[in-house]
Amino acid sequence: MKAGLLVMMQALLLLQLAHAHPGIGIVQDSRGNIYYTDLKQVLKLDPAGNKTVVVPNVHTHELYLDDQDNLFGEHLWYSERERSWGYYVWKLNLGGQVEKVIPETKGFMKDYSFVRDREGKMYWAERNEKCQTISRISPGQNREIIGDKCFHNIRWMKSTPRGEILLVDFQTVCKINEQGHIETIATNVADPTITVSNAENQNSVMGVWDDPQGNLYVAVYSNRQIKKFSKEGWELEPINISSPWAPSGGLIDANGLLWILESDVANRVRLERIDKNGSRKVF
Repeated sequence: MKAGLLVMMQALLLLQLAHAHPGIGIVQDSRGNIYYTDLKQVLKLDPAGNKTVVVPNVHTHELYLDDQDNLFGEHLWYSERERSWGYYVWKLNLGGQVEKVIPETKGFMKDYSFVRDREGKMYWAERNEKCQTISRISPGQNREIIGDKCFHNIRWMKSTPRGEILLVDFQTVCKINEQGHIETIATNVADPTITVSNAENQNSVMGVWDDPQGNLYVAVYSNRQIKKFSKEGWELEPINISSPWAPSGGLIDANGLLWILESDVANRVRLERIDKNGSRKVF
């Protein structure tokens, strides 16, 4: 009885950890549609402001769009009956059909990533060792470790059109060039008094992205802020998000407007757009 209760409590803890932070997945296709996740489904906001569910019943934190506007994500779940995690990877094509790219598989996603560069190479965080690294996997499945120093707690990554990888290492924001050189953009971006990562604070810094000018944006979930850094590394005026909402991801759209993916403690999700003149609109 006690053993069964312990297993159930462990399963509940794992489920809580899986839902402990919101998704960062937000992308824009070539037609101006915005896709984003609320961890229960994937939604589309079209240029006219119409919102629809395009992939129902999927728990995905990340999204990826290829150059043909095919949308990719995963579905992750915990089976109490089998006492194990499972996932599959799906693709939404232009016709609106959803197909499984990777079938239902036990465990967590391995050797497959939604962080891809302009040549189709995938970037994968290797977190098993104290010195964490990044693997780069080419379309031909050639694998190499990139980077010229260790990471400590890799959280999220994002590829840029310039072939760079933006990376959040706990509270440190880095940039990796195509040759694997790591440049530190900013440290302690959430709270400089906290130097050790734990289960409660490791999601204080979430999504990271850039704009065509090379400025870098970071969703500081714990501070309800978007922090912005110039391409030279200077910290610019932060963007505050009104309570009870907090940012987890974002993008700069084709017109240069800032879109922010936000959530609250009740797991509600919304989009906020900030125009070039500073005016804001919530969707």
